[in-house]
Amino acid sequence: MSNILIIKHGSLGDIAQISGAIQDIKENHQNDKIYILTTPPYEDLLKKCPFLDEILIDKRLSRLNLFYLFKLKKKLNDLNFSKIFDLQNSSRTSFYRKYILRNQTWFSTETTLPSDKTKEDFDEDSVLERFDYQLSSSGVLTRNTLHPDFSWACENIEDLKFKYNLKKYILLFPFCSPSLPHKKWPYFNQLIDLIKKRYSNIKVIVAPGPLEINDSKKIDAQIILENNKAIKITQLAGLIKCSSFVISNDTGPAHMAAHLGSKGITLFGRHTTPHKVSIETANFKAIVNKDLKNLSAIEVYEKIINNLDLIH
Repeated sequence: MSNILIIKHGSLGDIAQISGAIQDIKENHQNDKIYILTTPPYEDLLKKCPFLDEILIDKRLSRLNLFYLFKLKKKLNDLNFSKIFDLQNSSRTSFYRKYILRNQTWFSTETTLPSDKTKEDFDEDSVLERFDYQLSSSGVLTRNTLHPDFSWACENIEDLKFKYNLKKYILLFPFCSPSLPHKKWPYFNQLIDLIKKRYSNIKVIVAPGPLEINDSKKIDAQIILENNKAIKITQLAGLIKCSSFVISNDTGPAHMAAHLGSKGITLFGRHTTPHKVSIETANFKAIVNKDLKNLSAIEVYEKIINNLDLIH
């Protein structure tokens, strides 16, 4: 039995995206022990993943912190990994390849780049296409990488549904990082008003993250919390999975919804394309406008009304 290492530091949406890749790695190494190196926010989530055997934590301290890097290097090298799958493909993991895990069999975008493409060309492919090529070039038979199934992350939420009397509900994610205001669609309350006028029997809810609770009070929807705090990621996954429809900015929960098989839409501005981030599926689609301020509530409502009629 060999030890295999996967590296994925985050973020939440990225963890959902690599579910299929992790499954493929495990299915191709059934007699080996699969480790993942990640960051503290995703430790509990990844403990639920049935395709992983051990979770290793990287605090990602400064590269100038030589004491930390020495400890990390010793911890990782003591496990004598036979293969390393770098699914983060960042400057930090490139640094690890050169200085922390040298002389290891390492598979990354850099090491598997097609001979006829530059990294810039390769980055124009969708993220799932890049993962699929990366694993295929590493000798992994890929059956799931292009179609991730994040359902393993779902916690039973019957208690939460009972507490809030949730049967048919539309789940909104109207938030985004404060540093990325161009990703935030400004007309969620207008859309909620249109929905409530026509579909009085469908609840409209929000499930804010820890830093979004105050902002959620500005949204005309029921706020889902547990003990006045944000629900856990695994509860959030269950809430998304059980929803009737999801409407979201381009955030981590939108990627969760896409790879949970949920019905819904995400609203995209100029920052990237739905294809590049692999967010569209049979059930989950994107509405694109280069300036989200120019995308009206009535336009979004008209695009989703057929889906909402099916719920009603």
